[in-house]
Formats: sequence, C-alpha cells, structure tokens
Amino acid sequence: MNSKKYAPQSTHTAAWVTQAWVSFVVSTVATAIGIVYMPTDNWMKGYLGMGLLFTVGSTISLSKTIRDIEESKRVISRIDEAKLERLLAEYDPFKK
Repeated sequence: MNSKKYAPQSTHTAAWVTQAWVSFVVSTVATAIGIVYMPTDNWMKGYLGMGLLFTVGSTISLSKTIRDIEESKRVISRIDEAKLERLLAEYDPFKK
C-alpha cells in the first residue's frame, strides 16, 4: 500500500498560519490591556483577567477536540477504504 497516498495534506499556507497567530496575539493582548486600564478595582480586573484566561484555554481545548474528532473520522475512513481495496483485490468473478 502506498503510504504517501494517505499522508495528510496541509491546506494552510504560511501566510494564513501567520495571520491566525497574529490575530490571536493581538486580540488577547488588546483585551488584557483593556482590562488593566479599566477604571475599576483590582478585584474586578482580576475576575475579568481570569475570565479571559479561561476563555482562551477553553477555546484551545475545544479546537483540539474538534480536530481530534475529524482526524479519527479520517482514520476510520482509511481503514474502511483499505478493507474495500483488499476485498476487491481478492475478488475473482470467474472463481467458483
């Protein structure tokens, strides 16, 4: 079986990955700066800062979970395809 046929292909360009990281960093830093300079007491700032950290962590966990589910679907699909290829290779319509 050709292993390159089943190798995952990256569909993201370097520019897209860079843009995604820059966007993530800028939005997180901008929100953190907004929290720091907010005219309120430190308890409220701490609460909002913890909320920001929890949101970022939850987003990372969710995106990883979704990616893992999609990758497992690809693995199952490849297994089914390999089984079908083996079945077709072994099938001989003239054999009795």
